[in-house]
Amino acid sequence: MAVCGTNFTLGVEEEFVLLDPLDGSVALRAPDLLEHLGPEPDVTGELMRFQIETATGICRDLDEVRSELTRLRRIVAKAAEADGCLVVASGIPPGALRVDAITPEPRYRRMAQAFPDLIDDAGTCACHVHVGLPSRDLGVRVLAGLRPWLAPLLALSANSPIVSGVDSGWASRRFPIWDRWPTAKLPEEWTGAAAYDRSVEEALRQGAALDTAGVYYYARLSPRHPTVEVRIADVCLSVEDAVLLAALVRGLVTTCAGTTTPPRAHSARIGAALTAAARRGLDGPGIDVFTGREADQRGLLGELVDFISPALRAAGDLDDVEQGLHSLFERGTGATRQRRLLTEAASPGAFATDLALATTGVPAR
Repeated sequence: MAVCGTNFTLGVEEEFVLLDPLDGSVALRAPDLLEHLGPEPDVTGELMRFQIETATGICRDLDEVRSELTRLRRIVAKAAEADGCLVVASGIPPGALRVDAITPEPRYRRMAQAFPDLIDDAGTCACHVHVGLPSRDLGVRVLAGLRPWLAPLLALSANSPIVSGVDSGWASRRFPIWDRWPTAKLPEEWTGAAAYDRSVEEALRQGAALDTAGVYYYARLSPRHPTVEVRIADVCLSVEDAVLLAALVRGLVTTCAGTTTPPRAHSARIGAALTAAARRGLDGPGIDVFTGREADQRGLLGELVDFISPALRAAGDLDDVEQGLHSLFERGTGATRQRRLLTEAASPGAFATDLALATTGVPAR
């Protein structure tokens, strides 16, 4: 197997929820927070007024990714503090929701009209990892190659177990909620960029999405940037988890770009593996997509690392990944840590405050 020698660039988008520090309910303060920030191009609003999104610049190594994520999380946390709320990295709001939370922008109002049965639960938060590629045809080939490896990425990032203050039984409750959208599905094994574009055009023609940004494939060609955008992950509770995710995604994209014959798996098995990853995270059995059998989820993640290790080594990322995995296994996924913090917290407000601390690494004052 040939491994592409290019160190592809990285970019990471993170979505966060805003919570009330008193009772942990969602805080509809995103418009005020954005006004407080002023002209900050790397921070934007989202579908719901309790959501905020950040986007790194173009990064060439993991140190840049780490620095950018840390900077952006602290910028929004400081602005939120000034507006009397907390910024929390969680795939779904862990506390009480509120009605009429949609951001009053034309696109979001059109979405609410087109998908009224989906909109009330639509405030989910993901981590989107972008990897720059020189051509869209290569990007489509990469999409086909990374399909079998999406479930381990979801398992390690799972960070949304709590719904309305109660354990939902899912490690990533975000995944089955987001998966209800008509275009939230596996990328296909398209023959090239033209076939990919026809699939997107058909989704728009059928009304499954309002625009190309609303075509929510688990991994896609970005409609705005010359990148492959992997969208399967929950927003990670800590910066270090997000850096680990970004490293694995780039290693996977690099590996798939460097071979014309990556391993293939049936879509039904990949779907079953994703459901198992969302249900249990890393703490339980997953599905081996190549055999269809149950397998240890951590072992499946190890197989992913073995598959991409030449690319990780070539990029200088292997040590970071090994250390990141060791730390992740010691402290647990975001879902594991959320459950532990919920058990230890004296109140919903204290739970929200603990999550905010885990998000930024800086105590809220």
